[in-house]
Amino acid sequence: MNDVIDLRIESVHESYANGSETPTSLLHKLRSQAMERNEFNAWIYLLSEEELQVHIDALQSKSIEALPLWGIPFAIKDNIDLASIPTSAGCEAFTYTPDKSASVVELLIAAGAIPLGKTNLDQFATGLVGTRSPFGEGKNVFNPDYISGGSSAGSAIATALGQVSFALGTDTAGSGRVPAAFNNLIGHKPTKGLLSTFGVVPACRSLDCVSIFALTAEDVATVLTSATWADQRDAYSRPNIAFNSKAYWRDENLGTFKFGIPDQLDFGGDRDAEGLFHLACDKLSELGGEEVALNFEMFLQAARLLYEGPWVAERAWATQRVNRNDMLPVIRNILATTENFNVMDAFDSQYKLQELKQSCDRELEKIDFALTPTTPTCYLRSEIAEEPIKLNSNLGTYTNFMNLLDYTATAVPVGKLSSGVSWGVTLFDKAFTDIKLLGFAGALQRALNLPLGSGPHLLAPATTVGRPVPDEVVEVVVCGAHLEGQPLNWQLQDRGAELKLKTHTTACYALFALPDGKRPALVQKQRGAAIEVEVWQMPMTEFGSFVAGIPSPLGIGKVALATGDSLPGFICEEGGLEGAKDISHFGGWRAYLAAR
Repeated sequence: MNDVIDLRIESVHESYANGSETPTSLLHKLRSQAMERNEFNAWIYLLSEEELQVHIDALQSKSIEALPLWGIPFAIKDNIDLASIPTSAGCEAFTYTPDKSASVVELLIAAGAIPLGKTNLDQFATGLVGTRSPFGEGKNVFNPDYISGGSSAGSAIATALGQVSFALGTDTAGSGRVPAAFNNLIGHKPTKGLLSTFGVVPACRSLDCVSIFALTAEDVATVLTSATWADQRDAYSRPNIAFNSKAYWRDENLGTFKFGIPDQLDFGGDRDAEGLFHLACDKLSELGGEEVALNFEMFLQAARLLYEGPWVAERAWATQRVNRNDMLPVIRNILATTENFNVMDAFDSQYKLQELKQSCDRELEKIDFALTPTTPTCYLRSEIAEEPIKLNSNLGTYTNFMNLLDYTATAVPVGKLSSGVSWGVTLFDKAFTDIKLLGFAGALQRALNLPLGSGPHLLAPATTVGRPVPDEVVEVVVCGAHLEGQPLNWQLQDRGAELKLKTHTTACYALFALPDGKRPALVQKQRGAAIEVEVWQMPMTEFGSFVAGIPSPLGIGKVALATGDSLPGFICEEGGLEGAKDISHFGGWRAYLAAR
């Protein structure tokens, strides 16, 4: 496939700048390629040349310098609306033609991107295989006997075949990551609510995410930033935080970091996959990573809740107006399991999930991100036909828990199995760590140095990109609700602060729990205790607004550390301890909370 065009965003813009391509020549060339290679069943609807020209003409009055995606071709999974183009969700009887595009599509077109068409999917986005479609089974780009992965099958296939620079999928249980792994792509499942789902056919509305497939992690970061918006039309939309945007992306000089791996791993007996996973671990260690074992049982328990619990009822709700006879038999069978649950079960599962989330969050506090296989292995299409439910469930082992636990995740290809099919790993962390994860994903992608998609093109030599280094920084000592993982830590992270050190004060402090029970007060004493603290480094320009938000009786003063440093930190004003409880003997706020 050496004729595959290099469709990285930077490469497309270079081709426009040097005159070797125009949006018209490129889009028509890609449309022809998509029509010629239809044996992979990537597309449900390709825009006509006339329909494409409308989008191309709209760019003529706009500057390529002003629009990050000017002239960039992209694909849209056919459960996401594009104005005046049919939306099928993989079901012919369900098909309708929307007047407006989905919010995420509107934003991308406004940023200069050009839609090539709508892509194939597992019907109603229910499946991780790509074979559950009346429009034809999605086929793996490296070995058509194998599954493409789903449900965002066509979006991954089209990107891997070099027909678009990026594609939109959706991801409820892994549909934006599994096809990326099998087709040698970066697949990012953003923080839930970061990309609006207004104009997206729901699968499980409370869990659905719009996902992004691209050739590189940097391209995903560009697309993600262009599409992020707090949308009042989407009840589940959430505003982004500062520093979770492309301006702060980097894939070099990451320093030392910790990555967690499951203490139990399942590769379905696939030795190739097991070897590739350990290769990814080795590469991360070479980049400065320290491997940490994670207690993974609670993550797996959460994963089982998605299909073995009452969340299946959300899929039934989303398709309640669809005649069951118009659905594929496998989809009908999945939705029929809703009858196994009652209202009480729904609440039992919610309570269980909340308990699991607290345990899982505590595991993630130990590390910078977690690393898992994206799937245990990959299956033949014939194997899926014989055991459609069981094998689909296996594919979701490491993906099903992600949205239930409100995490963000990035799939990265690592290499190929003996079948020739691509296979990969997933990096994940808590919500709103998208750009950080993409940076680590980009570093791993560069270290592996694989060809991109199904083409021959490699990543360019690394160039330092990303977070501007502030001219001045300030180090701040925190001891309570601003500690990592505590309720007010976001006030530091939103200001671009980074954890520099975990340490203790000198043994001349006392710690008090203030009467509100939510905050401690650190007080200097001639004979005291060493108190657990953290040192965070933030841009000096952000320090003023941070200090301004500190409520009385707390303030900022110098705190003496066991390291010998004396740094700005939280102290209590004189006379501010009325009604407070001395908790110094616990040695820190976390220990006090655990005992309480």
